[in-house]
Amino acid sequence: MTIPRHDELFRPLLELATKQDLTRRMATEAMSDAFQLNAEERSRRLPSGSATYIGNRTGWAMTFLTKGRLIEKVARSTYRATPSGRAFLAAHPKTITVKDLEAIDGWDEAWKSTRVRSAESGEDKAVELVESPAEAIDSAVEQLHAALRAKVLDSILAQTPEFFEQLVLDVLVRMGYGGSRDEAAVRLGRSGDEGIDGRINQDPLGLDQILVQAKRYKPDLLIDRKTIQAFIGSLAGQGVSKGIFITTSSFQSSAREFVQRGANTKVVLLDGNALVDLMMRHHVGVRVQRTIELLDLDQNYFEDEE
Repeated sequence: MTIPRHDELFRPLLELATKQDLTRRMATEAMSDAFQLNAEERSRRLPSGSATYIGNRTGWAMTFLTKGRLIEKVARSTYRATPSGRAFLAAHPKTITVKDLEAIDGWDEAWKSTRVRSAESGEDKAVELVESPAEAIDSAVEQLHAALRAKVLDSILAQTPEFFEQLVLDVLVRMGYGGSRDEAAVRLGRSGDEGIDGRINQDPLGLDQILVQAKRYKPDLLIDRKTIQAFIGSLAGQGVSKGIFITTSSFQSSAREFVQRGANTKVVLLDGNALVDLMMRHHVGVRVQRTIELLDLDQNYFEDEE
């Protein structure tokens, strides 16, 4: 069962509110049961991790019903259907849509705080409330990150192989491997042993080492099993049991399957997408353009919830 959109929750929530008083937690559990969500769907969280999808959408649907004066707060964190809510439910026996709510007298006035000024016309304009604000923010951030991933990968491919080796070094050092950059630089790209590009210490004393191979390939040139098999052979020849193979492209399924079957060695395969994600996470080759502070109600201060 797919997690319902917030507008699909309008009618079942209003119907439930005519039968019993609701808190948002109770409503979330009731909607999860009503739509027969499994454990994974009930616990699936927004990319920001701030809330579950079903909890966020239930709360947002209750906000819509409150703005339409179809439910009202009757006690701390507790809501109940209003007389107009009961009448509205009877008038909409099948579904309740956003357009149905927009037809309620006073709807625009209730949403005044969500209106924005159009840069083109200079006139106030209602925000299109297709998804909850939290989901809209997460979606926008993901779109920006997707565009950034593509730009980062293109920029890497435009550089020299030597630059790529240094980039790999910077990522590994930011992740905590190799001690300092200067210390790790002595090891990376200098050994020349059996095609190994780097030897990184996993601990400060160098008792546990990781061998690194870095390949700057175009996205359509996939790393095959033979290349990975040769890399694992190099690990054995160097007396090392751990390795990282990093590429700007990706790996053939046979290469990944070969690694999974390895019993004596531990090899991690990082393709272009995984590499760029690590760069973004550890701020290598990217910078913070803007920081936005998102505020929420301090329930401890008010001893209530919005």
